Amino acid sequence: MNQTAPSAEVVAAATARGYWSTVLARLSRDKLTVTCALILLGVLLMAICAPLLAPYDPFKGSILKRLLPIGSPGYFLGTDELGRDMLSRLIFGARLSLVMGIAPVLNALVIGATLGVIAGFLGGRINTLIMRTIDVFYAFPSVLLAVAISGALGAGIFNAMVALTIVFIPPIARVTESVTTQVRGLDFVEAARASGANNFTLIRVHVLGNVLGPVFIYATSLISVSMILASGLSFLGLGTKPPEPEWGLMLNTLRTAIYLNPGVAALPGAMIFMVSICFNLMSDGLRAAMDVTQ
Repeated sequence: MNQTAPSAEVVAAATARGYWSTVLARLSRDKLTVTCALILLGVLLMAICAPLLAPYDPFKGSILKRLLPIGSPGYFLGTDELGRDMLSRLIFGARLSLVMGIAPVLNALVIGATLGVIAGFLGGRINTLIMRTIDVFYAFPSVLLAVAISGALGAGIFNAMVALTIVFIPPIARVTESVTTQVRGLDFVEAARASGANNFTLIRVHVLGNVLGPVFIYATSLISVSMILASGLSFLGLGTKPPEPEWGLMLNTLRTAIYLNPGVAALPGAMIFMVSICFNLMSDGLRAAMDVTQ
């Protein structure tokens, strides 16, 4: 009885399904990663549903209710230096904090990955031009570079995100270039090249699928760094402007109250710490689950 052999595309699709099934199975057994993912999902839903969840207007304060301690009647997490409800401001603050943490990394992922793939795949003078330009940015620490660019552009949310995007482009481009250089020398890429495929087809079909996974995992680990840097810029007055609720800016405005009500003053920092740690641990879990050698 004659049977038609499955095509290469069918075999590749089946292999891919098996790989991702294995990844999902390994993730489901990683309780720490699942817990961190659920916490981040909860924070994201909290930010989206902020108007429904916040008990008070985050901008409305009362001098008579300044710096109420945690657990005060009607104010579960107390009030800030202007008498505004801390719970409401933390809920609304998740919006700006997440946007300023995730958006610069996504922008840098698009730009940096594009530059890295081009440099790694084409090599030669193009690689030298792109990577030596990228190396210039490594002469400056990330914090100093973000502060310098934000100071030059001026304070504001948009300028802060532009500064953070510029900061994260070099490391993403370097990682992408390194992975692309390894992939382009593999046998299946050489076989596709020998069959007559042009550079665009090689990159789109054979390179991106093997490069974007590791690069995406690396970019995920940068979100926590982005949130901390964004909070630092807001703390220095180079990011979000008052009276917008943002965790870094809230730390700045509450710094004078740390001796009067340290519990309330520490709440924004605790939120930054929790979300940053969850992003880091989730990134580690994804990396371990996608590593087929383990």
